[in-house]
Amino acid sequence: MRNSLYALAATLLLVTSWAQAAGPELRSDHPDRYTVVKGDTLWDISSRFLDDPWYWPEIWHVNPQVSNPHLIYPGDELALVYIDGEPRVTKVREDRVVKLSPKVRSEPIDIPIPTIPLDAISSFLTDTRIVDQETLEGAPYVLEGEDGRIITGAGDKIYARGDAPGRNLGVFRSSNRYMDPVTGEFLGLEARSIARGEVTDSSGEVLTLRLQRSSEEVRIGDRLLESEDKTITARFQPTAPEDTIEGQMISVEGGVKQIGQYDVVTINRGTREGLEAGNVLAVFRSGNIVRDPYTDERVELPSERAGLLMVFQAYDKLSYGLVLKASRPLALGDKVKNP
Repeated sequence: MRNSLYALAATLLLVTSWAQAAGPELRSDHPDRYTVVKGDTLWDISSRFLDDPWYWPEIWHVNPQVSNPHLIYPGDELALVYIDGEPRVTKVREDRVVKLSPKVRSEPIDIPIPTIPLDAISSFLTDTRIVDQETLEGAPYVLEGEDGRIITGAGDKIYARGDAPGRNLGVFRSSNRYMDPVTGEFLGLEARSIARGEVTDSSGEVLTLRLQRSSEEVRIGDRLLESEDKTITARFQPTAPEDTIEGQMISVEGGVKQIGQYDVVTINRGTREGLEAGNVLAVFRSGNIVRDPYTDERVELPSERAGLLMVFQAYDKLSYGLVLKASRPLALGDKVKNP
């Protein structure tokens, strides 16, 4: 797995034109040394040393005497040094073992820190799926639970009607229906996973399932889709989109009004436009609408760059992205473009 994590320098390698500064500038309050702790991300650490974290590859210095020098783990100590007069951050110590009391077994820490926080996106990687209307409406649906119950959960038996797409099924419920705010095009239907179960019997169109786990109550009418076994990772290689991207943020998790760092947003562009996981986009705050004092016309002021987001899941017509940086509160309708 480690080989797939990419070299640390490449992990944040973006073209210089992406950043607004002229080059890597150290924060005025940067540390001289920093020990990595559990829960850190590469973005967090970069932000401790640099005003613009995307310049991390230019100051990261690989120490060949350290095993796995490109990867950073909890317990590693980072030091700011100067080589040929230029600031560099290097790894000076590795601590792979947590030394506890003699009564407690020591455990190796061998999981590198992720690029972005996994807990912010994990539910979108495992429990959320974008489908078309026909797929969801054609899927088997829950009739009722055992003994006529209308609400069931983990450990319960349920009955459903339809053709089983497999033995292991997920129970899904329709959530957001996404439409393009400009063209009105249907972009996709968000199906949220609420349970997983196994088909134990089938009689004609009637399926019997045993629910193995559930995150909320299963109800009559919920749909069944084949389970997908996915490898969950937050270790992306940030890249520039190959094509020109111009879109908008059309939804945000939790329905908050002001969008900030580590909020998950939906954008109205996807693989159809060339987006893929790891692509980084700049967010432009929409300009205010003002009235011309002489012509009485309504004039939209220019948009201003106000943040960065990374796409972590791309579908045909839309994508999920994580806001990595916001210099001011963002809002639905703000534009996303190539950085």
